[in-house]
Amino acid sequence: MQITNTILMIRPVNFRMNEQTAVNNYFMEDLDEKNNQINLKAQGEFDAFVTKLKSAGVNVIVVNDTEVPDTPDSIFPNNWISFHANGTVGVYPMFAENRRNERREDILEILEEQGFLIKNIMDYTAAEEEGLFLEGTGSIILDRVNQKAYCALSERAAEELFIEFCEDFDFMPVIFTANQSVDGKRLPIYHTNVMMALGEDLAVICLDSIDDKKERKLVMDNLRNDGKEIIAISEQQMHNFAGNMLEVLGKDEKRLLVMSSAAFKSLDDSQIALIQKRCKIVHSPLDTIEACGGGSARCMMAEVFLPKG
Repeated sequence: MQITNTILMIRPVNFRMNEQTAVNNYFMEDLDEKNNQINLKAQGEFDAFVTKLKSAGVNVIVVNDTEVPDTPDSIFPNNWISFHANGTVGVYPMFAENRRNERREDILEILEEQGFLIKNIMDYTAAEEEGLFLEGTGSIILDRVNQKAYCALSERAAEELFIEFCEDFDFMPVIFTANQSVDGKRLPIYHTNVMMALGEDLAVICLDSIDDKKERKLVMDNLRNDGKEIIAISEQQMHNFAGNMLEVLGKDEKRLLVMSSAAFKSLDDSQIALIQKRCKIVHSPLDTIEACGGGSARCMMAEVFLPKG
């Protein structure tokens, strides 16, 4: 299956702008507020988002972050862990040293207590010692049905690690570079999942970010050949996190496309109509989380595809 009804989310306790990720995440903004105010706002946005998802019938497993160690980005668990239908868990190497503290074994125990089966763990974290990183489903967009994996290379997505992942999980790699304009320069986008979202039969993607025409054609051909309708977004829409969406299952197996309110407001009527032909849109305000964290709705949700015992 491409989409799931169950997602894991981590409720923050010390959310703030992470100085270690700001060096190559150009989506972040420095808010003129104290960290405790920022954290309280983020908690409010998180709770409202969870309530909205649950009311739409999504099974949300909420785990509270811990005060120690310091993990300002714990709200984005999809970067360090992924859960697969064959019972395998992927654990990933992180660019920022303080993000490595987000990895928690007790989260696996919590899932097992809820009846999920974990048969195998693929741990790539030793690559951190070599300065190589691959930040989970932030770096990798999975087409689970067609066994393809899309990756925009960056400091946080090393090509050799991505190919190793594809070999281990039996995915065909689709590799490209995606850039954004920063102070007049074209610089790599830090995570693939801010410029691309993949659902059952749609792909929301900022094609303008793929500067190389051959690479752009490669990505488009793969998507079209697999029956995905391409919904192209502009770089401006991408900066409003319109690429950071996730399709999930709600009540009565209803397909939902989940995004932030900023992402929704950036879409035009024709894009909304294309989405609504296939899915119900669920959106929630995540302004503080987006500004300080440089991530949005999709980054906050780790999909759980594990089998149940």
